[in-house]
Amino acid sequence: MNWRRLGRLPLDTSGAPWAATHAALPVVERLDAHRWAVYVSVRDTDGRARVGRTLLDMAGEPRLDPLEPEPALDLGRLGAFDDSGVTSSCIVRRGDLRLLYYTGWSRGVTVPFYLAAGVAVSRCGGVFERPSLAPLLDRSAVDPFLTASPFVAVEGERWRMWYVSGSDWDATPSGPRHYYNIRYAESSDGVNWQRNGLVCLDYATEDEHAFARPWVVRDADGYRMWFAVRGARYQIAMAESTDGRAWARVTDGGLKAQGSGWESDMVEYPCVFDGDGRRYMLYNGDDYGRSGLGLAVADE
Repeated sequence: MNWRRLGRLPLDTSGAPWAATHAALPVVERLDAHRWAVYVSVRDTDGRARVGRTLLDMAGEPRLDPLEPEPALDLGRLGAFDDSGVTSSCIVRRGDLRLLYYTGWSRGVTVPFYLAAGVAVSRCGGVFERPSLAPLLDRSAVDPFLTASPFVAVEGERWRMWYVSGSDWDATPSGPRHYYNIRYAESSDGVNWQRNGLVCLDYATEDEHAFARPWVVRDADGYRMWFAVRGARYQIAMAESTDGRAWARVTDGGLKAQGSGWESDMVEYPCVFDGDGRRYMLYNGDDYGRSGLGLAVADE
């Protein structure tokens, strides 16, 4: 599988006064044959991310509508795990319910930030509301440092999650350095999760120290996961699995930085979806999404 870049998709944020920079971590929700709702994490002037919503129209030349004026998910309550930022992760539909899984951010003292996975629920097309002020996956004996970026899929009565877990913080001359990999959890209801520390993807070299945004697709011949991984800079890689638990990286199927423009330094945060018989990827470029969204199509 090779990805052919279709270019950067400009996003007009002028109608959303809270949206100052970035359009990171895209999440798609299909609306009809040619349109998808796209949820992105947009930062305010203080660097705090909220989840905003736009529309991607794929009839003809792909384009994004202006960002909606109000956030789809705002900051959490003061003192809560998500009072300093919320970043989009995935959406799951179950009947009249839509569950928006996300990462909540709070500021740290000994380390720069704390992360925890959260969920917000929309009923019958209404606004997203938090069922609890507490995180979905708090720190625990299994995940003692942080949890983030939950990607959830439902198979029958089994809910499956692939998520980012912190394995360490390391004190360096330039400040604390985070280490996190991708782990696995299961649930019967999408809210209460069983974690046993199963690591799906771990560091392959001494330089690798962070994984971000797992995105899992189940095809007829097994599972595929796209994810961002970094040494010096992020790049998008791919892994395959027969059962969704044991994963092996593959050499193709990913995406690397290129050229001298908006994605010359890094690429990250893949969101993979199918439409019109093709497979597409939304992703981010330089500076963790400050340079906006790109679109690619798979040529197999």
